[in-house]
Amino acid sequence: MSDTRPRVGFIGLGDQGAPIAQAIADGGYPLHVWARRPESLAVLDGHAFTAQPSIAELAAAVDIVGLCLREDADNLQVAVDGGLLANLRRGSVLVNLGTGLPQAARELARLAEPYGVEVVDAPVSGGHAVALARQLTTIAGGDARVVERLTPIFRTFSKEVIHVGPAGSGQYGKLFNNTLMMMNHQNVLEVMHLAQALELPIQPLLDVLRSGSASSFALQAIGPSITSANVHHLQPLELIDMQLFSGAVDALGDQAHEVIERAVGGARGLDELTAIVGA
Repeated sequence: MSDTRPRVGFIGLGDQGAPIAQAIADGGYPLHVWARRPESLAVLDGHAFTAQPSIAELAAAVDIVGLCLREDADNLQVAVDGGLLANLRRGSVLVNLGTGLPQAARELARLAEPYGVEVVDAPVSGGHAVALARQLTTIAGGDARVVERLTPIFRTFSKEVIHVGPAGSGQYGKLFNNTLMMMNHQNVLEVMHLAQALELPIQPLLDVLRSGSASSFALQAIGPSITSANVHHLQPLELIDMQLFSGAVDALGDQAHEVIERAVGGARGLDELTAIVGA
């Protein structure tokens, strides 16, 4: 069966990319991987894949290629300078699974057009633990027919695949999602401050809030996913997301200012919040 499935290339075996690549391979898709550092391939031990010696050779071997890189500049470096676009066949698809600017997603689609390559921005939501459980939410921007073509692959690592609109829309969806979560963290922090001022027992109150109508993913994540052990790793990532969100909504001017400030406050207060709840 795997011979009839599209060949999938993958670049970016980091915290999020590694479990995604593992899921694609385990889903029966022929997986081809290029890594700048060969030792990075160790995360795929026990999973079927073919290592390619260069970006160009990876591109020539596949029908679809996924990028899960840190920054938009990394995508451009691989796609343009690295020769990915130049060596993909016409009709191939380039998927950006990382988080970045909607404007950069549109630019990548524009650069790919002369090569006859379709581009989909498909950032994922859920974090490393959710990626390992293969329960991510994939937020896709691009042509609806292309997203439909990719959906069986997305479902190897996703509980939900949502097509939100044309190129760039996936990034908007991811950034709005993260911004609202950080605003909710600010809400929780402020409520906890009031509870402390009244000298209320925090743990029973948390049980009420988590079980009642006030519950949210932001609240549920404190403890299981966001802890004092990892909060100082997560905080800078959330602040980077807020820089991206600010750039994504720059055209709105001051209209987005209050939302940005509240979300940034939630990110900056995350360490204090984990301390208060004893996470």
